[in-house]
Amino acid sequence: MATDHPHLKRTLGTWAIVGLGLGYMTPTVIFDTFGIVSEETNFVVPTAYLFAMIAMGLTAISYGRMVRVYPSAGSAYTYASETIHPNVGFVIGWSSLLDYLLLPLVNALILRSYMEAFFPDVTPALWVFVVVAAVTSMVLFSMSNTSKLNGILVIFSIVLIVVFVYLAWQALARGEGNGTAFSTKPLWHEGTELAPVITGATIVCFSFIGFDAITMYTEEAKDESTVPRAIMITLLIGGVIFFVAGWFAQSVFPDMTGFSEDALENSALPEIAEKIGGPLFKAFLTAAAFAATLASGLASHASVSRMLYVMGRNGRGPISRLFSFIHPRYQTPALSVLFVGGVSLLAIPLNLDFVAALINFGALMAFTFVNVTVIVHFALRHKQTRTPKEILRNVVLPLLGVAATLVLWINLSPDSFNYGLIWLGVGVATMLVLTRFWTKPLRITMEEDDMPSLDEVR
Repeated sequence: MATDHPHLKRTLGTWAIVGLGLGYMTPTVIFDTFGIVSEETNFVVPTAYLFAMIAMGLTAISYGRMVRVYPSAGSAYTYASETIHPNVGFVIGWSSLLDYLLLPLVNALILRSYMEAFFPDVTPALWVFVVVAAVTSMVLFSMSNTSKLNGILVIFSIVLIVVFVYLAWQALARGEGNGTAFSTKPLWHEGTELAPVITGATIVCFSFIGFDAITMYTEEAKDESTVPRAIMITLLIGGVIFFVAGWFAQSVFPDMTGFSEDALENSALPEIAEKIGGPLFKAFLTAAAFAATLASGLASHASVSRMLYVMGRNGRGPISRLFSFIHPRYQTPALSVLFVGGVSLLAIPLNLDFVAALINFGALMAFTFVNVTVIVHFALRHKQTRTPKEILRNVVLPLLGVAATLVLWINLSPDSFNYGLIWLGVGVATMLVLTRFWTKPLRITMEEDDMPSLDEVR
């Protein structure tokens, strides 16, 4: 019987999942990308975040609706499999892995760069190994403890952002920047144009990645309403943090005069912190960024291991049995967690530019098809288009979500698009092999049954 097998433990409440989502989003990233987005938008960073939040909100609504229909940890993979076709779901899941599987690696790369800056004489490989081993161990042994540690790290980073806002307020009161926090110049001013703002929004949209990933915790949530509620709360809190921090940063720094070229092309966080609060605040905000990145590492590692678990649960053969194995004591997808840790060790030879180019494609595939599945499930399959309200909810809003993601597709970098297509091609080829060119259907398991035991995995 299903109950005889180990299964994921339902220990996560709404705020625990919200914390994981915010950890995934890395709140301090607003300062890292501030210089890049300022230059791109002609210095209206908060407007770019506002546009991005609206675009992501449409997709968040679709995620919230589909997770109620299919309460599985597989997210976009499950929704596409159930509403369109298992083969399509496999390809979408495979494409999403390009985003989810590489984000823990990205966090390891960023943490490696932080540690290199402080300890240049230590080999970078050591820092990658230490970070990956620590994160993997935490996610492996306890999901509830992972959530608690993630929450502490997220709270620390948010507290430092609040301190930044206070220091910015004081600077404005002294007449610096715009001289007031109530000027509308950070939102719109003479010379601002819509097209560059939308381009800036495509950059910051990926700061919101995290509200979607928390659907991976569906089978560990305390009840069925937890995840849909957490999705919207995560998006709203993250959006408010980005908007408010962006508003005060843009008010104090209405242009990027006095910033180095590195701040305009890479991370502006160290220079923003030093200009607003001196060397001591620079150290604290850098520590907050480190904490936020580590929190993102925990959240992303935990979420992608759940996706591998569900894909393994639905597959056949020894690889699927490995990924779907639940440790009987820790009640975590142990071998999936270890696999993600192994992939993260690629942070030793790879660089951030190359890996970052791979991520956006997978996220957009997931966003696009989750909106499509709403239309397929509610409008086409269940014919819920009889009233204006049903048409709005089941056709108009998800179509707007698709349109918003299409804007992002158009602005995707050539490297992201080309590498993504290669990965997609490999996924299609894998699907063809698994289905013997569509003659052998893929299996979809919504319930936690037929899970392999430790003896079966061996």
